[in-house]
Amino acid sequence: MKMSRRTIVAAACAGLLLAGCDKLGLAGKSPGFHATDITGAEFARRLELPDTDGKMRTLADWKGKVMVVFFGYTQCPDVCPTTMAELSQIRKSLGVEGDRIETVFVTIDPERDTPQVLKAYVGNFGPGFTALRGSAEQTAAAAKEFKVFYAKAPGRTPGSYTMDHSAASFVFDASGRARLYVPYGGDTKNFAADLKRLVAAG
Repeated sequence: MKMSRRTIVAAACAGLLLAGCDKLGLAGKSPGFHATDITGAEFARRLELPDTDGKMRTLADWKGKVMVVFFGYTQCPDVCPTTMAELSQIRKSLGVEGDRIETVFVTIDPERDTPQVLKAYVGNFGPGFTALRGSAEQTAAAAKEFKVFYAKAPGRTPGSYTMDHSAASFVFDASGRARLYVPYGGDTKNFAADLKRLVAAG
């Protein structure tokens, strides 16, 4: 199967992050989870960005819920909409338990992803989705904290660029601790099972 440049970059970055988890002794730490357990990792500890209404949000805002953080952009042709759709499906499949899951979409393209564009984008996936949009500097700082890679890939015209970016979801438990690293393209049933387990743990 031919892989796009974006997919290759995402896979490479996922490998780098998992290598870092191995060094920390975290990869595969909990056999009860399907995804990589990053409990206690020295990254993804802070998130502070404005939402589409301009209100500054932090991880503490979603305490009491299981939170999934994903970095992407609205004009992404494949990885981002697929991930968002899968999370929407998982939330619905869990019924009442799904109401305790919040997906936070962090744009890596604040230049084109205006608050109005982001609000409409996450609204397409139903309730339980929040979009965050910072300045270029704030976005870079958040990505660095989460060890997320992104870079502009020039298109034929100045406004037609795409964004190469690492593709993975970061899952936080109800107390606001980073718990799981979920690479793009995994089994949706396994992702759902991991989220259900964290919801049940409270």
